[in-house]
Amino acid sequence: MIEPGADFKENLGLLPAIDGVARIELVDGAGAVVATIENAPGKQGSLKVYQYLQQEFGALNVAAAEHGLLVFGEHTEDACNNPGAHPNIDRLIDVVSSGDALTINVIAA
Repeated sequence: MIEPGADFKENLGLLPAIDGVARIELVDGAGAVVATIENAPGKQGSLKVYQYLQQEFGALNVAAAEHGLLVFGEHTEDACNNPGAHPNIDRLIDVVSSGDALTINVIAA
């Protein structure tokens, strides 16, 4: 597991590559896909973080979400100050506050 610093770009450099990943699906306890993160420009940083959280924690539980907030570095503070501006960080905040875990499915390309 990495020790995240304050800089998101530096943290991304420590994470496994996302080659071969088409998207990530987040699934709630009822089995419904509640979010998808595509391997597309503007989403690849989040895809990389969520893939890493799945590899390290197996699911998006409170511990994974707290660690993910650290990995997002300076963007976490911005997300807290501007709800809705960073939906993939907002989701982590929601998991921490609610305690409701999500399954992370990594879909190969």
